[in-house]
Amino acid sequence: MTAGTVQLAESGLLTLAGTLDYRSGPELRKQGGALIASSKASALVLDCTAVTQSSSVGLSLLLAFMRDAKAAGKGCEVRGMPHGMQEIAEVYGLDDILALP
Repeated sequence: MTAGTVQLAESGLLTLAGTLDYRSGPELRKQGGALIASSKASALVLDCTAVTQSSSVGLSLLLAFMRDAKAAGKGCEVRGMPHGMQEIAEVYGLDDILALP
């Protein structure tokens, strides 16, 4: 199991990777919020292609990061969400909010 990470590229690409669960969630929330606030990009892409495992905590992080982006006046989209995360999002009725296909 790989610990969760969050990184921001200058282009506004916020990459989530590894395991997103109750252990990694609180620290990732702090790190991601700070990265979004410091970003000079006008829009962000939340890239989940490197997420290897996620509980509902991963969805909570995405929603929090979307709120952070909105509060900072930045556009935001989610990309590359693993199938398991998509299934959880559908169960919770979040597919429209996260703009899932």
